[in-house]
Amino acid sequence: MADPTAPSKPNVVAQTSTDTTDYRFPLLIADEGSFKDLELSVRFKAVLRRSGPCWRTSVRLKDANNYYIVRANALEDNYRLYHVVAGNRRQFAGANFKVTPGEWHELRVECVGNKIICYYDGAKKIEATDDTFKDAGKVGLWTKRTRSRTSMICV
Repeated sequence: MADPTAPSKPNVVAQTSTDTTDYRFPLLIADEGSFKDLELSVRFKAVLRRSGPCWRTSVRLKDANNYYIVRANALEDNYRLYHVVAGNRRQFAGANFKVTPGEWHELRVECVGNKIICYYDGAKKIEATDDTFKDAGKVGLWTKRTRSRTSMICV
């Protein structure tokens, strides 16, 4: 959809579903490419209606139930790194700071071997090691759908 405020005008990807299914996890997976050591940078704007705006990117994605997630959450003011294994999400690193909804931000993830470094607006916020996913995988965008309506816009 078009967003005149987008850093890469005119279009963005938006999750705008009004599906009220509790704990639904829409996942947009890039069709092309498989990446092991990578640097992924995206700009996002979380749009809040009644729940916490939250934005996530997925890397080394094997399938819809196995991947890493980097998440910024404006309701909780935190930045988290998870691995999802067999559909179960577990946090293994994170940082707490102000995450502002309604503004464009940059999220950058670097993966080299078992080392994952996560940046927020150019500042390193998380550095961790994890051996869960050692091989190459897809990249994607992920959002958590809770009972309240949440929209996410990212480029």
